[in-house]
Amino acid sequence: MLECFYPDEYLDSAYVVDYAGFYEKGFRGIIFDIDNTLVPHGAPADERSRSLFGYLESLGFACCLLSNNQRERVEMFNKGIDVFFVEDAHKPSRKGYEKAMKRMGTSVSTTLFVGDQLFTDVWGARRTGLYSILVKPIHPKEEIQIVLKRYLERIVLYFYQRRQK
Repeated sequence: MLECFYPDEYLDSAYVVDYAGFYEKGFRGIIFDIDNTLVPHGAPADERSRSLFGYLESLGFACCLLSNNQRERVEMFNKGIDVFFVEDAHKPSRKGYEKAMKRMGTSVSTTLFVGDQLFTDVWGARRTGLYSILVKPIHPKEEIQIVLKRYLERIVLYFYQRRQK
């Protein structure tokens, strides 16, 4: 039952993913969550995130930001990065993921997803059929509704990690 929330991979950070390896495997698009995946909640793009997107572009990836935040937040982060984005995505709804793939010109089999939350990010990616990478949150300070979900995530991650052994 909990398997629908299990990511394909669980890594320390979006900045340690083997993107070149995924490109070699035929992936051409990456959908990213923003807050606590790439930067702390509400933060603008920093040098590390700008460098990551430059690197991904050099590899040949199309990228799209997928956020439940409003347009102003997503546009603020996207300044200096300039990739596709979908705001107010209603994750875990499949519609936002599908819209992101349409914008990038990719398909389920050529797109991967990177995010920090199981019950929105990963579950939505899994429901859409995408390869999903869960990363540890960048910063411990989060909105109260996310803090509450993190307690439940710990339970799911406990069983996920036991299964990986």
